[in-house]
Amino acid sequence: MGISRSSILVSFLFSFLAGFSVSIGTSSSIHKDFFYCLSHHSKTNAIPIYTPKSSNYSSILQSNIANFRFNSSSTRKPDLIITPLQESHIQAAVICSRKYGLQIKVRSGGHDFEGLSYISDVPFIIVDMFNLRSIEVDVKHKQAWVQSGATLGEVYYRIAEKSKTLAFPAGPAATVGVGGHLSGGGYGYMLRKHGMAADNVINARIIDVHGRLLNKRTMGKDLFWAIRGGGGGNFGIVVAWKIRLVSVPRNVTVFSVNRNLAQGVTNIVHRWQEVSHQLPPELVILVILTAANSAPKGEKTIVATFSSMFLGDAKKLQKLMKKSFPELGLESKDCTEMSWIQSVLFLDGMFLDGVPTSVDILLKRTKPKLFFKVKSDYVKKPIPQIGLEGLWERLFKEEQTMSVLVPYGGRMNEISESKIPYAHRDGNIFKIVYMGYWIREEEPSEKYIDRVRRLYEYMTPYVSKSPREAYVNYRDLDLGQNKNGTTTYLEAKVWGEKYYKGNFNRLVHVKTKVDPNNFFRHEQSIPSIAY
Repeated sequence: MGISRSSILVSFLFSFLAGFSVSIGTSSSIHKDFFYCLSHHSKTNAIPIYTPKSSNYSSILQSNIANFRFNSSSTRKPDLIITPLQESHIQAAVICSRKYGLQIKVRSGGHDFEGLSYISDVPFIIVDMFNLRSIEVDVKHKQAWVQSGATLGEVYYRIAEKSKTLAFPAGPAATVGVGGHLSGGGYGYMLRKHGMAADNVINARIIDVHGRLLNKRTMGKDLFWAIRGGGGGNFGIVVAWKIRLVSVPRNVTVFSVNRNLAQGVTNIVHRWQEVSHQLPPELVILVILTAANSAPKGEKTIVATFSSMFLGDAKKLQKLMKKSFPELGLESKDCTEMSWIQSVLFLDGMFLDGVPTSVDILLKRTKPKLFFKVKSDYVKKPIPQIGLEGLWERLFKEEQTMSVLVPYGGRMNEISESKIPYAHRDGNIFKIVYMGYWIREEEPSEKYIDRVRRLYEYMTPYVSKSPREAYVNYRDLDLGQNKNGTTTYLEAKVWGEKYYKGNFNRLVHVKTKVDPNNFFRHEQSIPSIAY
């Protein structure tokens, strides 16, 4: 996911400024008083700051871009990148940006699907959290403090260092940043047992619009409610999260099996819709749908990959599958028992020919270079077989697209829609993620984006309505946006009710209370009525 912006025009020397480090650069939009302000509020260590003239500006900017759609020469770049080393650096950035009218974008892992954490239509700066990634695991109390710049892979690694029977119920993608993941809800292969990742946040440290560092007690219950699923970039900058760890067996069981049209994939997927949300909560089976060429004739077919983790042993899983989902035809050879941390590698595709790589790979933050567009839906009742057959036709036609079906039920049915802002709970049997992807920058992006849009349009009769729900961590600007980032209530309501359902108005109330002048904003942010 990328970015770009014009160079800085007026030059001045920074070497005499105490309190932060920055390369010599030029700026037409950032006054030198802003840098004096940063120096004044930074307190101790120098604040690392990079301008487009800095030698490592581009590498830092691109290192946390996961969707290279936003890495073109035509995409606006930030005027500055600030990479804080401590909380006072973030406080300084907020205080001074607000004082001098600069728009802030906050980035943890760079996985924002529309790049809203690092692109803008107006001049802006980025506060990149990647240096703030400490993780303190408390095995005795089954808790951990995690800074927002850490990745999920780093969190899992540090937990496994301390315990073989503790885990955190978040996503399988190791390079995703904790800050963005928890801000929008976050889910993974334990959502049916333990809910969303944000359901397991028990405290936080946030820097508000005034530059104050607040915790659960001092921020108040409304703001603490809002930041656990209300979307990133809306209410302040969450520096760290206190998370509840969950117990897991010493060994879990995983499988990944493929079925195609010749193997009756239509009947199998149809049956999956009926049973996947009713299975014991210890079992999650995702389905990845793609069009592919089958051997040996190379004819096109639909391939459904059933990817699963079970919090139990293989024998128990096989017995359960034989009773509840025999249509899949799962065999003992398909099932592998392993530790929970190894399952993280397996489910993130880090096995090579069935052999896991070292768990040390979870500490690497390198992202694949990929261009993509994502949309999402929620499903209340099974799609009929004729609807699935139409989906197969669409996947055949719209090349380089895929759909992922994520089962709900279990714990997701038990948590109230209003407990946190993430409202997609009871009544949903599964979520759908649509993705179109391409590899080369020279390929016409609109061609692939339109394919995903047509796939999404086809699914209209089979998904939620009034509103047609969507997942905020899969931000989708097709649902509406305000080009200048100063979102009004009516504009935001269009996508807000899709993302948050009945929780949207409460989020607006919290926003108006804590940030009445709408300082923290982006193209799909929660608006302040006062603004």
